[in-house]
Amino acid sequence: MAKTILITGATDGIGFETAKLLVSEGHNVLVHGRNAEKLERVTAELGVQGYRADLSSFSETAALAEAVKADHAQIDVLINNAGILKAPKEETADGLDLRFVVNTLTPYLLTKALLEVMPRDGRVVNLSSAAQAPVDLRAMAAFSGQGAMEAYAQSKLAITMWTRELAAELPEGPLIVAVNPGSLLASKMVKEGFGVAGSDLGIGADILRRAALSDEFIGKSGAYFDNDSGQFANPHGDALSAAKSAAVHDKIKELVAQYS
Repeated sequence: MAKTILITGATDGIGFETAKLLVSEGHNVLVHGRNAEKLERVTAELGVQGYRADLSSFSETAALAEAVKADHAQIDVLINNAGILKAPKEETADGLDLRFVVNTLTPYLLTKALLEVMPRDGRVVNLSSAAQAPVDLRAMAAFSGQGAMEAYAQSKLAITMWTRELAAELPEGPLIVAVNPGSLLASKMVKEGFGVAGSDLGIGADILRRAALSDEFIGKSGAYFDNDSGQFANPHGDALSAAKSAAVHDKIKELVAQYS
């Protein structure tokens, strides 16, 4: 049965490859992008509906959710794929670190806003990473000028943490999982951040498709799938600490409420 699937950051990289794969299988794919020209090109190429929003903005993220809900009575799958490592300006207009906002906070805002139109058997797939580091709550709450990789690794552990915490709050569904799609795939982020060509993006698209649709993820809400090892695995140890995860989740909820 065809599903309605929203993919953020779908104008290039893993997001685009995942959208292309899901369209080829007959699903109703909705693509999000920040750049209007790239979004127009992708929607024309894939024959899908597109939504433009800058996910460094809480207000634009909220508007994205409202636009999607206005057009669609049900969203079966949300893939929070959009992410950022480096940018010319790393502090947002709200005085927050760009990596925490795009990689952690606005995906939470978007997910919470779309839950009302997601069925119990729906799914939220969050893009995590093999790069995970203990979260500094002060750095998440205000721009600290820390290095790109340091902030990125913290933001990816933070989204993995809220995946577990929100899944625990929603035992009846939808299913929420965090996925490391594979290290050093051939994305723009990898090329800019590490200066290497990277591996086949299809590796990432395949696991995101499986996380969105396959039976192997049933009953795994809150889990972390590491595509480098090809199996469900434990994330960084901090994510297994109830106290640390709760503290990060509480701070995320506080910040999203403050800025949206």
